[in-house]
Amino acid sequence: MKKSVLGLSLLWLSNYALAEDPVVTDSNKYQVVFQNERVRVMEYRDKPGDKTNRHNHPDSIVYALSPFKRKLILGNGKELVVQKNEGETYWVAAQSHVGENIGITDTHVIIVELQEIDESK
Repeated sequence: MKKSVLGLSLLWLSNYALAEDPVVTDSNKYQVVFQNERVRVMEYRDKPGDKTNRHNHPDSIVYALSPFKRKLILGNGKELVVQKNEGETYWVAAQSHVGENIGITDTHVIIVELQEIDESK
């Protein structure tokens, strides 16, 4: 009985963790273009009015390929508006959020997520 409860708990936790990955939660918006043990590079696109599901990002660098205006609802409920011009590059600390395109242009960015390095290898 203990093994089955533990197994179900681990399965639930692994599914929960996967559900927080933006490539899983919003596969129609995020595309992985490169990945290794140090970084994951994704292309993100959406249209005005589009909204993402809640997801997580580790510390990341974002490069705007188009101007955009977005509302982010962070994991703690705080809302902020992010507006960037084409060509801007900026740092984003690790966070959980829901994003919504509240502008009049498509969002098109490249996101470079920094991966934790396993020093034991």
